Amino acid sequence: MSDQIKHECGIALIRLRKPLQYYIDKYNSPTYGVNRLYVLMQKQINRGQDGAGVANIKINTNPGTRYISRYRSVEAEAVTKIFQKISRKYKKARKHGSEENLMDASWLRENVAFSGEVWLGHLRYGTHGENSIETCHPFLKQNNWRSRNLVMAGNFNMTNVEELFDILVHLGQHPKEKTDTVTVMEKIGHFLDEENQRIFDKYKDTYSNKEITEVIEQELDVARILRRSCRDFDGGYAMAGLIGNGASFVVRDPIGIRPAYYYADDEIVVIASEKPPIKTAFNIDYKEIKEIKPGNALIVNKDGSFGEYEIIPPREKKSCSFERIYFSRGTDPDIYRERKNLGRALVPQILKAIDFDLKNTVFSYIPNTAETAFYGMIEGLEDYLSARRREVMLEGKPHLGDVEDLLNFRPRVEKLVSKDVKLRTFITNDTDRDVMVSNVYDTTYEVIRPGVDTIVVIDDSIVRGTTLEKSILTTLDKLKPKRIIIVSSAPQIRFPDCYGIDMSRMKDFIAFRAAVALIRDKGMSYLLDQVYEKCVSHPNANENFVKGIYSNFTDQEISDKIAEIITSDDIEANVHVIYQTVGNLNQSCPEHLGDWYFTGDFPTRGGMRVVNKAFVNYMEGKVVRAY
Repeated sequence: MSDQIKHECGIALIRLRKPLQYYIDKYNSPTYGVNRLYVLMQKQINRGQDGAGVANIKINTNPGTRYISRYRSVEAEAVTKIFQKISRKYKKARKHGSEENLMDASWLRENVAFSGEVWLGHLRYGTHGENSIETCHPFLKQNNWRSRNLVMAGNFNMTNVEELFDILVHLGQHPKEKTDTVTVMEKIGHFLDEENQRIFDKYKDTYSNKEITEVIEQELDVARILRRSCRDFDGGYAMAGLIGNGASFVVRDPIGIRPAYYYADDEIVVIASEKPPIKTAFNIDYKEIKEIKPGNALIVNKDGSFGEYEIIPPREKKSCSFERIYFSRGTDPDIYRERKNLGRALVPQILKAIDFDLKNTVFSYIPNTAETAFYGMIEGLEDYLSARRREVMLEGKPHLGDVEDLLNFRPRVEKLVSKDVKLRTFITNDTDRDVMVSNVYDTTYEVIRPGVDTIVVIDDSIVRGTTLEKSILTTLDKLKPKRIIIVSSAPQIRFPDCYGIDMSRMKDFIAFRAAVALIRDKGMSYLLDQVYEKCVSHPNANENFVKGIYSNFTDQEISDKIAEIITSDDIEANVHVIYQTVGNLNQSCPEHLGDWYFTGDFPTRGGMRVVNKAFVNYMEGKVVRAY
């Protein structure tokens, strides 16, 4: 993606289902769990680079022994730094103990932190607010009773934080912050406390307090806790939690917006935001990795038994399509295939835009996530050429020279754009910064015939258009092409996302800017006021009034205006922009139909409120988050 946008976070949970000594004996190492978690997190760094955190719980420790350990970091290379600190725990133990002790699970549990059976890792990609250690997951709610301790990390955004905050206040709490992270954790923590109390009251006349503690840890109904906690949530979420007794869970929103996958065998249960890290860490087949169903939770009990339970009745599945287009690792075979399909689907539009003149067209991509869509596009062009060859051969008696040219012709493919990752912009002056930004990308010279060739460059999505305007078009124009055609494998991003991705302000979207420019060009500014009045008059309406901004224009009209906006006066080539259609997107990713940022069809009432609020903020000049 040429325009950097931030993304929802990554989670990784591991539960060792056998005693620690089992793994020491089988794998000849005391760090089986920590090593696998390290791989899971390293392979999900694409999901979070602002910070990371790791928590570990030891099950059935003796009183007086620390059983919850946690490290968090917002340093560069946070994952590596955290695991280096954990590694030093074992090195210190080796230095002051012995090799025999390091291979003794009982000794480790008494003397070394991060030697428990339950692991939780988190990679943070903050969408708003400061990036500090306090904002890093996992969060910890502590108590002197093991079964009341809660460790949580998640990949979520709630659209109804105000409502959730008020619910906590009415429950008698005094939340320290009005954020979705705090409200979610405190709400689950509240019902965890109530579940503890319910079991205590049930047995208080039968057992001593010490005996009841053990009974509570065995009978804790995690599904019941989650059903009571999640019923008021509006948003996209995959939330992971560890309870101090050793139980753990990952719960997913009922629409399946945020992803969560798991694998289990007799040794381990593992959950992550993506499938490739699980495959890599445990060397298993993809078919063995399952998806947690929308509205369900995968719960691992204290004794290691596990199951998937419905928490909230699932609704029509609307998994985030941006996962498939951009954010998830392209090594997932399904995602790889879908991204190629996205590129292939664009071929008819591209051929029309270049007037079917393949001889004078060079194809390339903007690094690096668009590369797979690029391969699909080239395969689609090859298919077109094959069809043309068949047509020529069946025409009767084609000219021999024409046949030879057609048989030997291949689409012209070049690596035209590369990013200089070492170049950083430190200059504060706006004019000088623009000059620096224009040099972040390098180009390959003397492969384009000046004034003759058309350049077609595919990107996976165009959000703001800033990088195209300030850098990429300038870079490509240095090659003196006749035309530059920018192709997006995603449709026009017209609406904010409120379920995890950092796209919350209307003015940031190049498609919105184009629609507003068209409105003003046509003397229709009253339309902005009409939509504004509807949004202000009906703040809780379950309707997206902002759709009215786009309804007067075709997709092509908006694409043409986008091309005009991103083309500066210094660009000599003719610039054209092509976007994927929503129909082709849904056909390419049929299991992931969450497309609200393109269509405005938000799957929750909170989403509708957010988009209307975002437009009100735009009209009132407020550069703030809409949720």
